[in-house]
Parts: sequence; structure tokens; C-alpha cells
Amino acid sequence: MGRTYLVEESIGQYLTELSTKVKPYVTGLLIGQCSPQRDYVVRAVRTPPKEQQQEESVGPPRLASLDEEWITTHASQVSRMLPGGLLVLGVFMIATPELAKDGQNALRKLIFSVEKSLSKRRLWKPTEEDVSDRAALQICSVTKKVVCRTYDVQDLKSSAKPADWKYQSALTASWVALGCTVNVNIHIPLLATSPNHDLEKNTKNGLNRWSKQIEDSVFLINGQVKDEDTELLEGQKKFRGNTQPSPQFSDVKVLTQLGQAGSARSTATVQVCSGSINLRGAVKCRAYVHGNKPRVREAIQALKRDIINTLSDRCEILFEDLILNEGPQKKNFGREYHVLPQRLFVPVAGSTVMLSDYKFGDEAAAEIQERFVEMLDQPVQAEDMHIAEDISTVDICPVADSPSDTQQKQELTKATLLLKLQQNMGLVVAAAVAILASIFSFNYFSD
Repeated sequence: MGRTYLVEESIGQYLTELSTKVKPYVTGLLIGQCSPQRDYVVRAVRTPPKEQQQEESVGPPRLASLDEEWITTHASQVSRMLPGGLLVLGVFMIATPELAKDGQNALRKLIFSVEKSLSKRRLWKPTEEDVSDRAALQICSVTKKVVCRTYDVQDLKSSAKPADWKYQSALTASWVALGCTVNVNIHIPLLATSPNHDLEKNTKNGLNRWSKQIEDSVFLINGQVKDEDTELLEGQKKFRGNTQPSPQFSDVKVLTQLGQAGSARSTATVQVCSGSINLRGAVKCRAYVHGNKPRVREAIQALKRDIINTLSDRCEILFEDLILNEGPQKKNFGREYHVLPQRLFVPVAGSTVMLSDYKFGDEAAAEIQERFVEMLDQPVQAEDMHIAEDISTVDICPVADSPSDTQQKQELTKATLLLKLQQNMGLVVAAAVAILASIFSFNYFSD
């Protein structure tokens, strides 16, 4: 039996409107949430048109001109604007009857390309419970016939499986929102052996280590530690018949463990560094979970991934901005102080779910509004954009006086000797105690 997709009713109207503008096809993304029982689709977003497409000469309809790279880039941009719990569930295509035969093959190819692109950016690993099926929705622009199939993105040889596509009103009315503020103070060393001071690569490595701390953290939901297998809404009253969006909000505290209890004894590593990167600030995180008996495990996992994603995405945006303004060939650097883009949230009409974006200090509201229209095909009012947090920073600190190779070797030797002395101190003390004990014993019996 195939998967069932419950779809926000307004999406049907959106797709119908798109079908009247097909020349000869239009593609887009399906955004929503997976669950073990069924999937939820809360938005459909068309692929933004390229300027050159408008200038193409009219010819016979064909899918050979489908720009796979453009569509996957759009998916990557959109994924940054999704809070925890939401992801790109699949792709859709509205096409003329002449393209119906080739449409499913094109959608299959797009699904795997989009998933490959998105998985490269993730700092978290999927679990066995994660749903790996992605939707391929095909609609005929003339007959309006809807065909929904799924493909398992974990299996490159996966074949199409039929799926149910069902519209539902007020889909997110009973969804639960979870929010938290995470204080960030991450120190990332820049290795002297790293070519050209590869800041982006070093930062990603540092964030990888930090993400493991987030994964191991303790999450308090409304001040309580809850068993992950219990229902998130257990003990809460449910109001039936209310179709108006009425979000249930849970406040979450994140307790990061200072050490790994019970872990094996660790050993120190001495490395020569050319400087460091320091990430400091407090980031606002948010996640959404469906209202069909969600479990605590699902909620915490969605929030964990939002925490990791939001910091990773900001750093990625910052480095993209630096490349645009300073060029990719920058090798030497002095001390640099950068401000990470701030997160803002925007409500979705008729839904309890909010989408997000990132704003640099010098960006005007009009630029944010334009981005929402381009990326999510959604007009946004300036007064609806809520900046959620204070400024977070990136401090890039080189070593004040770059030591020569000889000095580096001397410092490394000293550090290594000191480390060995510390590691062997226990053996030295134990030996001394043993010698004193034997002397004392000899003197005692001699008397």
C-alpha cells in the first residue's frame, strides 16, 4: 500500500491557477512534513522562471530544456527558509498532454537530484525512523488529472509506487509549535596546514563537532523532561470542531552536557594553528509537529535539526556574501569581525506555520519581500516580518605574530613534552609512593 499525502486545500487552488499559465510546463517543490503514518503538504512553490526562458523562441514542446541545476538550486534556497519539522517533500510538474509520457521520468530524475543537493548541506544524519519516500506529482494542464507517485531516495534503483493525494482544510490548525533560544559560543581553531586559510571548511568542521553536542543535549519541554516514546500532547485538552488556526506553543530549554559521562578516556592532541574563528550569540529556533498524536521524539528531533540548520545556514550565507564582495581568491587575512544575518519569521496565511529568512543589517525590507516572492511565490507585508533575535557575530582571529617554521617546531616540541609530563605524572607519583612505602617498611622492621 502506498503513502497518503494530506494536502492543504489552498494548494489545490494554487496548482489550478498555475495550470492556466503553462507554456508548455511548469515545475515546483512540495513542502511539508513526514510522519510514519502519512505525510502532510503545507505549501507548493513553483520554480522561479529564468530571464533567458522568457526570450526563448517558440518551438515544439519538450522536456529536454528542463534546467535541473536551476531547480536544485531553488530547492537549496527554499530549504534555508523552512523551520524545523518542514522539508522539501518532493517535486511537481504541470504539463500539457504531449509531455505526459516523459513527465514521470523527468520528475524521478529531479527528485534524486534535489535530495542529493540537500543532503550535502546537512550536518545531521538521518535516522532509521526517517521517511525516505519523496513525492512526484504530475498534473495535466488540460484534463486536470492528478497522478502522485513516490520514490525511495535511499535506493537509486527505486521504482515508482502509487500514492494517495487528499485535500484537507485547516490542515495545520492543530499543529504544535516548539521554540527555544540557544546561546552559542563556539571556538574553532584554524590549522596552520589548512591551505589558504580555508575559513568555510574549518567552520563546517567546527560546526560538525558542535552539532554532536546538540544531539546529545537534554531538552526540557515546558520545564519537564519527557520520555521520548510518550505522546507530546499527553494530558492536554483537545478542542474539537475548531477549524480556526490556534497554535499550541511549547517552550523548550536546551541543556548542553559539558562532558560525556561514561565515555572512554580521551587523549589530547597538539596542533599548530594560524588563528581561530569564534561564533557568539543567541539564536532563536522553531519547529512544528503535526497534531496526529505526535511523539516527544519527533518534536525534539525537529527542534534539534532546526538548531543545527539555522547556524549552519547563516555561516553559509555569510561566506557567500564574502565571496561576492571580496572574491574567492582571498588568501591573507587580518582580524575580521562579521555579523551573522539575523533570523526573521513570517506567518503563512490560513496556517499556524511560520516560514523564516535571514537578514543582514543593511538589507531593506523590500529586499526580503522580493526574496519571498521569488523563492516561495508568496507576497509578504513589511509589518508581518518579525526579527526574532539580537545580533550574533563571527570573529576571525589570526595569530598576532606568525611564528617561523623553527619557532612552530619549538613550540610544538615544548607542548608535546608538557603533555607527556602531564600524562606520566600519575606514574611518577605512584612510583614515588611505592619507594617511600618500601623505605618506611624497611626502617620499621629494622627497629
